[in-house]
Amino acid sequence: RLGDLRKQLEQDNDSLRDFAIEERPIRHKAAPRSSKILPKPKWLKAAPATSENYKTLHKTVRDLGLATVCEEARCPNIGECWGGSENGTATATIMIMGDTCTRGCSFCAVKTSRNPSPLDPNEPNNVAKAIKKWGLDYVVLTSVDRDDLEDQGSLHFRKVVNRLKELMPELLVEALTPDFQGNHALINNVATSGLDVYAHNIETVERLTPRVRDRRAGYQQTLDVLSYVKTLNKTCLTKTSIMLGLGETDEDILQTLSDLREVDVDVVTFGQYLQPTRRHLKVKEYVTPEKFDEWQSEAMGMGFKYVASGPLVRSSYKAGEFFLKNLLRDQHARDDEVIIASA
Repeated sequence: RLGDLRKQLEQDNDSLRDFAIEERPIRHKAAPRSSKILPKPKWLKAAPATSENYKTLHKTVRDLGLATVCEEARCPNIGECWGGSENGTATATIMIMGDTCTRGCSFCAVKTSRNPSPLDPNEPNNVAKAIKKWGLDYVVLTSVDRDDLEDQGSLHFRKVVNRLKELMPELLVEALTPDFQGNHALINNVATSGLDVYAHNIETVERLTPRVRDRRAGYQQTLDVLSYVKTLNKTCLTKTSIMLGLGETDEDILQTLSDLREVDVDVVTFGQYLQPTRRHLKVKEYVTPEKFDEWQSEAMGMGFKYVASGPLVRSSYKAGEFFLKNLLRDQHARDDEVIIASA
């Protein structure tokens, strides 16, 4: 047995010797893969969310069990809008009908589910309490899509606007709405609720819509919604928003602006698309502030009543509210004059 073991060891040693002197190809370390994520430019600097106004507003939102699109969509302006200033009021865009959407757009960070939680019947009162506490004279409401509900939440949206107007008749209300699958009866529920601005976002140019938005959200459907609102409420301003940096061309944008003017949209905003997580669409381009200025001039020249355009501008960004407040009040004053003249 000992002899057999020695022979085996000698054979193993020969094999190890052969292995040691055998020529083998040299393996080089693979080059690191490109993440293809563009570095953010210096102009995309947002205010930190650390002020006392921010903390106060955050507490109110939590105490009343409300959701905000500022948090759910990871808006970069949350520090500025919620922080307010010494001479300004902190503002937030209230997101009603829950924090979970039935759609899954490729750009949006809001949670998705086929069966979100039931609507909160106390939400109209809670939203009104929050707005009254903040002392606002202009508020932006938005919501998730609720395709799981028979009326897609349109009557709930209407109740929130109604309650706000009951408690604060002078309050100006902007509603950033879903498309309600283009259903006219459901659009009517919101458009005739007493709101002042009906906003519905086209988001991107027609060519990129199938890639950017949920399959149930169509480019033409958005135009149809905005067009139909004008037939229901002549005094209501219509508003939409376009994200840049998704691969659109100047020709694409010009065509979109032309399509929006064709349905008499009053207000348009331009903002930079920012990738919320690695699971979402990548940024194709960081558009310069100078280019945003060009688009503002171009859109104003096409007849829009107001244009907000900048890298950090969002559809509900507070920067446009001062102008919109004056625009709405002027319009209401003209309507009152017409009523008096015809009396």
